[in-house]
Amino acid sequence: MPSPGYDPNRFFGVDANTLSPEWFHQQGFMAGGDWESVAIQTKHLAGDCLDLATERQNVKDYLINAINRYLDMGVDALRIDTVKHLSRENLLEYVNAWKTHKPGLFVFGENLVKGTGWGDLGGDNAPSDLRPWWYTRLGDDRHNPNSGGDSGFSVLDFSLFSTFRDNLSRGGYGGISGILGMDWVYGDATQLVTFLQNHDVGPDNDFRFRFRGDQWMAAAAYNLLWTIRGIPCLYYGEEIEFMKGAPQDIISNDDTLDTTGRAYFGDHLSEQAIAATQSHSLYQHIRRLNLIRRAIPALQKAPMSHINEWGGGMSFVRDYNNGESYAVVGLAMGGDQDITVSNVRNGSYADTVTGNRINVSNGSISFHVRGNSAGIFVLNGSGKIGDDGIYLRS
Repeated sequence: MPSPGYDPNRFFGVDANTLSPEWFHQQGFMAGGDWESVAIQTKHLAGDCLDLATERQNVKDYLINAINRYLDMGVDALRIDTVKHLSRENLLEYVNAWKTHKPGLFVFGENLVKGTGWGDLGGDNAPSDLRPWWYTRLGDDRHNPNSGGDSGFSVLDFSLFSTFRDNLSRGGYGGISGILGMDWVYGDATQLVTFLQNHDVGPDNDFRFRFRGDQWMAAAAYNLLWTIRGIPCLYYGEEIEFMKGAPQDIISNDDTLDTTGRAYFGDHLSEQAIAATQSHSLYQHIRRLNLIRRAIPALQKAPMSHINEWGGGMSFVRDYNNGESYAVVGLAMGGDQDITVSNVRNGSYADTVTGNRINVSNGSISFHVRGNSAGIFVLNGSGKIGDDGIYLRS
């Protein structure tokens, strides 16, 4: 497309009713309740989003081979948009083909929910078949994630993100432990992709705006995302509070792109401006978090345990491969926190933030964390990583 004789007044110049059934679905356009039913998987989204017949072999061959060419060019991970528009079984045909072509490929998807997203497990208005956790599993029981194992496909963690409007945006961690307590529903929660904001949503009001909270709130949010399970994803511009509080996309007829946070514009990355960009407090904060995370396998790969959350603070343990890499983490948001974590491994711990050392012989560790900072005590750790900044500090 466009095909000969197309009508330029149509986006593709094509009447959907005349599309070839060899390539496209023929069930018409989505409307009303279709958004929360499996009809979403066979209807056209809009005039500019015509629905391919992704279950047909010719479509599979075309799309699989197209992506394989990118993989051959060196692409080593894929993000799949709007995965609920395909059935899980159909989606995994593509994912597994790409992973066969390039072993070790990481593939995750976007399945946007504004809420917990548990489907038939409760508190939701759509079936599990459309919800994020379903795509990470292989089972067929809508009410029992354990009816099947890990699908090998991961998703963006919208369930966690949906709490941020009521906690991180208000200066606390309240309610996060409830989401983490449901990690068992996913095939592998350590591979969930976590985020504070993206090109569609932000954690304020009705999820339509970039983060507008105080800078210390953002710093404490990154402390959380870089130390809990999952893979943190940074949205461009967050590191310099770009278009802070702006709409994530055009809202009214009078809006223009440069009034939103949708596109990263300006000279922030130019040779003349890059030094100023990199000196921003949040840039430096995230840079140090990256240094710490890179050095500690438990922060990258381990599940969570010993989770405790009390609004102004959190604590938990990350244990990778039965003690191979082991970290006790305490977070403080707003004010300072005195933190104690019990039933931990005995031994010598070193804090990657302050360099403080603690010997544990009775299974309990206690330490002090400055406001909006973190304590990351690593068993047999080497000590402090990186330099103190405004937020991660002694």
